[in-house]
Amino acid sequence: MIRYIIVSVGSGILFGLMDGLMNANPLARRLFEVYKPIARTSINVPVGLVIDLAYGFIMAAIFLLLYNSLPGETGLVKGLSFAGMAWFFRVVMYAASQWMTTLVPAGAVLYMLATGLVEMLILGILYGLTLKPAV
Repeated sequence: MIRYIIVSVGSGILFGLMDGLMNANPLARRLFEVYKPIARTSINVPVGLVIDLAYGFIMAAIFLLLYNSLPGETGLVKGLSFAGMAWFFRVVMYAASQWMTTLVPAGAVLYMLATGLVEMLILGILYGLTLKPAV
């Protein structure tokens, strides 16, 4: 249980850091300029941190629930499998929805897909190397 809490907090902090790096860099700002008319002018950092911490706990819990069903013999492979699933359900579906319903440039959609994949792989590897269900 202690390991779960530590990994969950760590992954929540990683979520926040990676989201900040992936969305606030000059390339992302240029690609996501299309959202400027509807984007918030400031970010509520404390609320964002709470949301990212919640994501960390939820993602770690889902990983543990699915652990025995995930393909692979090692935790690392299971983590990579989980990352692929999370990337599809969290990133690919969102990017496809954005592409189909808004006038978002293809470069922005591809950037979302690539950075989302990196983010999910990092988290999947973290979960795979550190978490195993209680026996």
